[in-house]
Amino acid sequence: MTNSNREVFLDKIATKAGRPRHQLKNHPFVPINDLPESTLAGKSQDELLELAQKNSEAVHVTFEKTNRISLSTLLNDFLSAKDINNLILPTCDKWAAFGLSDWENKLADSTEFWTPESSRTENLAKANAADGAIGFADYLLAESGTITVATTPGQGRGFHFLPTHYLSIIPKSHILSRSRQAMHKYEAAIASGKLTTSNINFITGPSNSGDIEMVLVVGVHGPLDMTYVVVEDL
Repeated sequence: MTNSNREVFLDKIATKAGRPRHQLKNHPFVPINDLPESTLAGKSQDELLELAQKNSEAVHVTFEKTNRISLSTLLNDFLSAKDINNLILPTCDKWAAFGLSDWENKLADSTEFWTPESSRTENLAKANAADGAIGFADYLLAESGTITVATTPGQGRGFHFLPTHYLSIIPKSHILSRSRQAMHKYEAAIASGKLTTSNINFITGPSNSGDIEMVLVVGVHGPLDMTYVVVEDL
C-alpha cells in the first residue's frame, strides 16, 4: 500500500467512525522502561552461549558446540544419525567462511540446493521432498533459544520449515541477548543496502502444539527436530 493510498484508507475509516484521525506525530511513542535494551546487556559472549544452550534445550533443540575444523565431521554425524537420504542445502557464500567448501563440493552431485535460478514452485518441491536441511542462521537469541534468518534468494522461507530434520549453523560471535538487538542489526544492514529481504524468520525450536488437552506434541507442522550448531572460533 502506497503512502497516498494508506492516507485515503485511514481517512475513510475515521470518517465512518465519526472521529478525527489519530496522528502518530502528535502522540510519539514513549517507552516506559529500557528493558529491551538493558536485559542481559552485561553478559559476556561465553555467558550468552551458556544461556542460549539452556534456553534452546528447553524448547526441544539439540544444541551442539564445535570449532571450524571439526564442523564437517559433526555434519556428517548428523546426516548419519538421522539417516538422511534427501538433503537440501542453501546457495550462499558462507561455505568457505565455515571451512566447508570441500565438504559442500563432495555432496554437490547427490544433494539438492535451494537456488535463485529455480522457480518458487521448484524450490518448495525440493524442500518438501527433503528429509534433511542444513542451513545458516544470522543470529541466535540467548533469552529464548530463537534463531533468526532473513529470507534470501539462496535460502528461502520454505527451506527452514519443510524438511523433516533441520540443522542450523551459527557463529558464537552472532549470539545476541534478545530480539531487540537482532532487529537493530537487521535495520542497519537493510539501511546500508547489505541486505534485501522479503521477511525475517524467528524460529524457536521445532514446531509444537500444547493446545490439545494440554498435551505437548513436538513436530506438528514443520521439522520433527532441530539442531543448533554453534561454531565457537568464528
